[in-house]
Amino acid sequence: MASAAITLAAEAPKLSSANTGFMLIASALVLIMTPGLAFFYGGMVRVKSTLNMLMMSFISMGIVTILWVLYGFSLAFGTNNSLIGWDSDWFGLRKIGLTELWPGYTIPIFVFMIFQMMFAIITPALISGALADRVKFSAWALFVALWLTVVYVPIAHWVWGADGWAFKLGVIDFAGGTAVHINAGAGALGVILVIGKRVGFKKDPMRPHSLPLVMLGAGLLWFGWFGFNAGSWLGNDDGVGALMFVNTQVATAAAMLAWLAYEKIRHGAFTTLGAASGAVAGLVAITPSGGAVSPIGAIAVGAIAGVACAAAVGLKYKFGFDDSLDVVGVHMVGGIIGSLLIGFFATGKGQSTATGVFYGDHSFTQLWKQCAGVGAVLAYSLIASAVLAFLLDKTIGMRVTEDEEISGIDQAEHAETAYDFSGAGGGVVGTAVSALAGAESKKVDA
Repeated sequence: MASAAITLAAEAPKLSSANTGFMLIASALVLIMTPGLAFFYGGMVRVKSTLNMLMMSFISMGIVTILWVLYGFSLAFGTNNSLIGWDSDWFGLRKIGLTELWPGYTIPIFVFMIFQMMFAIITPALISGALADRVKFSAWALFVALWLTVVYVPIAHWVWGADGWAFKLGVIDFAGGTAVHINAGAGALGVILVIGKRVGFKKDPMRPHSLPLVMLGAGLLWFGWFGFNAGSWLGNDDGVGALMFVNTQVATAAAMLAWLAYEKIRHGAFTTLGAASGAVAGLVAITPSGGAVSPIGAIAVGAIAGVACAAAVGLKYKFGFDDSLDVVGVHMVGGIIGSLLIGFFATGKGQSTATGVFYGDHSFTQLWKQCAGVGAVLAYSLIASAVLAFLLDKTIGMRVTEDEEISGIDQAEHAETAYDFSGAGGGVVGTAVSALAGAESKKVDA
């Protein structure tokens, strides 16, 4: 018995300073994605909504951080049952030792907790893009807190918890195709169906006010996504994280090119907004699938997602739902595509031995598992998010007034504007800018 105990002790995982450092860097990369998202969304809206769009992402970093420490982490990753977790020792992170390891891995629980916190922060922030121009900031902040608790935490447990039903079923989601992107996209759809369209939807021009800001945001998202994806293997010992890193780059490039090709054929131009949106679509699609497919498979995943998401963003005009910044078309559709394509392109040589239809799974076993995960997350998030939005709208009200929306939500909700034209200086340029600002003001007053 003694010798057996010694053997077991020798085989137990030990804290790895290399993996711990790697995961802390990955966590920082995931965090930078939220300011990147803020810039991406901030450039896509009109001038009068820029600050509000930035703040809708930034406030998530504050609210989610506190709630994740208090109870979010325990509910998402504690072991309790297949629908929701709980571990009283993790409430407020009270009884976690400094070197206490995440079960089966060589990193501390604190490191896993902070990494997953960054995922929890960006997921509700993704929803904000669908609600641009028209939501009270206070209502949005309360929605973030409620949505994290009622929607994100249970779904994270289903997909990634050790006793979550989707995890035990064998649904593959390497880094968040279901728990993050389908969840956010379906949640966004649920909310906009409740709160309705912007004033002037399909009538007034609502073009991005700063495409350079959009490109900056897309670049930060692309950069941070390497931590988001490769870090989700929780270490760097067996090459799977490296495969995910490679596939992230490959799929993103393929999606960007595919989106631009579609755009050129359909609309006659290669736009910077298309390049940025295509890159994000590829990042979304490879997030669940990158650990299961080969680099060639990643090209296919990215190209399919690029074309499909480019086509999907126009559906809001056909069906009449106002998804302001294409959260449904890119994140929900991209997440669905990336999750389902695992059932076709999984090689069985990456994160698991599960294979797709093109690699011998002619009984469609993995594809059906992926369908179950996608369908459950989509339905739950859509319905629960709509219910939360309905309750908030009927109590405190979700929308600003029509006058406030027309005049500008930045001034109404934050008492600030993104650009101070009065400080542009003298001379011809300053005079021209001031005149332009005055003309815009007269239009609003009229």
